[in-house]
Amino acid sequence: MQSAECNEVFSFHLGGPSRGAGMQRISTIERRLIAAMALCCLVPGAGAQAPQPKSKPAGLPVKAAPVAIGTVTQDVTAVGTLLADESVVIRPEVAGRLAAIHFNEGQVVASGARLVSLDAAEVQAQLAASRADERLTEQRADRASELFKKNFISQQALDDAREAYKKAAAQRQENEARVAKTEIRAPFAGTVGLRQVSAGAYLKAGEDIVRLDKIDVMKLDFRVPEGYLGKLRRDQPVAVRVDAFPGEPFPGRVYAVETAVDERTRTVQLRGRVENKGARLRPGMFARVTLELGSNDKALLVPEQAIVPRVGRNFVFRVFEGRAVLTEVALGSRRPGQVEVVKGLKAGELVVTDGQLKLQDGMPVAVVPEKPSPTAATARQDQKSK
Repeated sequence: MQSAECNEVFSFHLGGPSRGAGMQRISTIERRLIAAMALCCLVPGAGAQAPQPKSKPAGLPVKAAPVAIGTVTQDVTAVGTLLADESVVIRPEVAGRLAAIHFNEGQVVASGARLVSLDAAEVQAQLAASRADERLTEQRADRASELFKKNFISQQALDDAREAYKKAAAQRQENEARVAKTEIRAPFAGTVGLRQVSAGAYLKAGEDIVRLDKIDVMKLDFRVPEGYLGKLRRDQPVAVRVDAFPGEPFPGRVYAVETAVDERTRTVQLRGRVENKGARLRPGMFARVTLELGSNDKALLVPEQAIVPRVGRNFVFRVFEGRAVLTEVALGSRRPGQVEVVKGLKAGELVVTDGQLKLQDGMPVAVVPEKPSPTAATARQDQKSK
């Protein structure tokens, strides 16, 4: 078709009907036009426009991150109170005048150290009398035994002498105990507090003298809801924080769980021990407690911003073959910036972290690569220069 048209053109200009002498000369413009037309005829399809390939629809730009594997811990927070590992208020068992004080306030004392002494003159005299009476009755019992062997006294007289001796010995032991109670000693090693009495004061039995605390290790009492009872056990780690030292956790461990649940609060009490190096913690301090119930070192983690909540359910957009796939997930524990996925995803899968508001299930997406931080880029540049 195209060749026939070209022949007609050439025949019209070159071999057409005879023209006059003045028309046979072909102008320069006509020659150029004929040459261009000939070129079009020689090159097939030169004048036709080539078909454009159909372009694929561009995906919505989004940011995505892979599902990572990490360690998460399940914990519960509570409030508690710090207690001394051992604590007692020193009080006299007998009344008497305070003769001497053998400690300084705030002093660390050893177990068995003498703390105070009461006036013991009266009981010392009674002890001396009872010892003399014991010796006398012992001699009488020995003589009665010799006389009984010779049949000079009856069995009854011998028994009376022996019982008198036993009674005198018991009286001596009683007076020795009374003398011992005039000296009060530390029942365990610890730190004494502020004394409440002065030397020379008359003390009644049971009157407060000073407090003694063992604080190199602290006890920690706290409560958790009964719903956690099945996960509680001995030796679970705890972290304690106090207002006096903000931002500094004190590690410890649970060593006992109460046998019963408080029916009023429906909580169970736990007791732990916390190391107290430098004696910075003190009895009675308010404590914020974090109890670790367990850990999982193979947990699947995704960024928090990847979660799309919808009507009480949680979803993520999973990137699969260039499209966003809406996937329901079950969540577990949380940690700063990340959340555990216990169902619905596998390690290494890509999830959309930015751009979910415009996405729909099955929509094409284009993952935008993360820009390297300026610090990382500078480090790589320095490494290349070296």
